[in-house]
Amino acid sequence: MRLVLLGPPGAGKGTQAKKIIKDWKVVHISTGDLFRANIKNETELGKKVKAYLDQGQLVPDELTIALLWDRLDREDTENGYILDGFPRTLAQAKALDEGLKERGQALDGALALVVPFDVLVPRLAGRRVCPECGASFHIKDQPPKKEGVCDLCGHELIQRDDDRESTVAQRIRVYEDSTAPLLDYYRSQGKLIEVDGNQPVDRVADDVQKALQEIQ
Repeated sequence: MRLVLLGPPGAGKGTQAKKIIKDWKVVHISTGDLFRANIKNETELGKKVKAYLDQGQLVPDELTIALLWDRLDREDTENGYILDGFPRTLAQAKALDEGLKERGQALDGALALVVPFDVLVPRLAGRRVCPECGASFHIKDQPPKKEGVCDLCGHELIQRDDDRESTVAQRIRVYEDSTAPLLDYYRSQGKLIEVDGNQPVDRVADDVQKALQEIQ
């Protein structure tokens, strides 16, 4: 199964992706994770990516696409994958379709998690992550056992620059302007699957599983 996962920042794409890969045995490919790995390693690409993310802006297509295809062409993607954070623009969606066509492949669906704006900002602004092991927490909805400390490895938690409230609002505006049109793009292909993401996590997961079973 080759699936695109859509939704604004804070919609819960990462959480649902983890549940999907467990049940469907596919690879989770997050452009955010790819970006952060390059940023952490201070590669030239990582430095360029960081400059855009810190301002709540989209990373230019040529940087994102080159990084993505390097990952998609690895052997572990043969059984399928979920793309989380890509495509974010119509140009990226078309580039993805073209690249898949060249490889004799196609997407099975585009799953969109729908969440209201006024829910998204506190979701993201309250998020804290572990820079050491990558674990994620939320100061209200999923707090660590000890304030400011990762439950898994004991490292001090941080708030990412792109999770600060002012940046969050800008990220959502960028999504609405550049990424939301993808819903129409995939709808016109008959591949759009919309799920209400403003529900308890388990209920969202149930709706997602039902939707995916229908396309297989």
